[in-house]
Amino acid sequence: MKEGQLFQPNDTEPLTDGSPLAERMRPRTFDEFVGQHKLLDRGQPLREAIEQDALQSIILWGPPGTGKTTLARLIATTSHAHFIAFSAVLCGIKEIKAVMAEAEVTRRQFNRRTIVFVDEIHRFNKAQQDAFLPRVEGGDIILIGATTENPSFEVNAALLSRSKVFVLEPLCPEDTVALLQRALTDPIRGLGDQEIVTDDDALTTIARHANGDARVALNLLELTATLATPDGHGATESSDSPSSKCIDHNVLARALQRRSLLYDKSGEEHYNLISALHKSLRNSDPDAGLYWLARMVEAGEDPLYIARRLIRFASEDIGNADPHALTIAVAAKDAIHFIGMPEGNTALAQVVTYLATAPKSNAVYFGYAKAAADAHREVADPVPLHLRNAPTKLMKQLDYGKNYEYAHNDKDAITGMDCLPPSLKGRQYYQPTTRGYEKNISKRLSAWKEVKRQKRGRSEEPHE
Repeated sequence: MKEGQLFQPNDTEPLTDGSPLAERMRPRTFDEFVGQHKLLDRGQPLREAIEQDALQSIILWGPPGTGKTTLARLIATTSHAHFIAFSAVLCGIKEIKAVMAEAEVTRRQFNRRTIVFVDEIHRFNKAQQDAFLPRVEGGDIILIGATTENPSFEVNAALLSRSKVFVLEPLCPEDTVALLQRALTDPIRGLGDQEIVTDDDALTTIARHANGDARVALNLLELTATLATPDGHGATESSDSPSSKCIDHNVLARALQRRSLLYDKSGEEHYNLISALHKSLRNSDPDAGLYWLARMVEAGEDPLYIARRLIRFASEDIGNADPHALTIAVAAKDAIHFIGMPEGNTALAQVVTYLATAPKSNAVYFGYAKAAADAHREVADPVPLHLRNAPTKLMKQLDYGKNYEYAHNDKDAITGMDCLPPSLKGRQYYQPTTRGYEKNISKRLSAWKEVKRQKRGRSEEPHE
């Protein structure tokens, strides 16, 4: 086995008893593969391509424990191509270049392509990923990349465009239970020789805890089997060694202790959960907001990250419909700084429920977007002279500040003075809604508009 290589194409020898259960139960054939029915059932394109040895470059994207590495092993045992596998964690650009050079030689001298499996390809930087591109384009290699991260963000566009992405889904509870049952009954690779019995819902509980991760499920089963005794209360130093062991609620409670939550603070699920929180608040659903908040907080998300997103939400989705929303969101951030966690979780919960139940308006958000578009698109008009300060004699001589109208000197505190550049005269960016406090703002702006029109002595309608 080459340095950094994960496995050999003929890697089919039985594992020793000392290997983890998850490794021993790794599927060796498609018939043993659990889950991924849309990809690997008979007649599905991916399975057909593998079995016919007609595979092209692919990216396997899915959460941990969904079978990415196992699928690569199956490809290794079925393909006639030269197969090389290495991990992005263990290998660098030097190893990549060596593999690419070997692949080129293999293709030219033996007319045989090389399948290169890269586990955790998202850990490679752009330069490392670019090293594969010439050999993929030249047909020297078939690249199989495995990643837990969204390839749209983590795989180079050029490499991604030359690969087919296959999405592996978390195992459903039924498939996970079937996997556990196989492990319990297999006397060679599994726990079938230990005569383990379970109550009705023990395997379902393990499956739910695993969150679709086969490796987590099998590791937990192995742990509970170690703790189990005939009475189900867990092994002790004085326990006899009976012919059968029982996995029940008591044993599971000891093994679980604390439910692990599916979450990666730097990965796909991180963005999925914050998106779910934001959209729940936008839809004025405080219950969903609290749930998604709890998912992040209990999984260890940085509370200040959540606070920053809530502050953004207060301006983007509420704005002046409830001006207090921004103040309360900022106060939650300060509370977290002051009392820390876990006590700060209630401050976050308070602001989440406030934002969810507040009147909604995106008028501020869209108003700024329109102004920004004009700032980029239009010619940068100079600031009108009447809006410029004139702190020096020279500037006054140049008419800086001439014809400026001081609003406080007017009985209405409003003048007819134009404050936009001439090319944008009459442009209206902020269009308040009739929800919450913005209803008052809308009425006020309409009244002021009429006052300004009268003072200018002419009608002036805003244009888009």
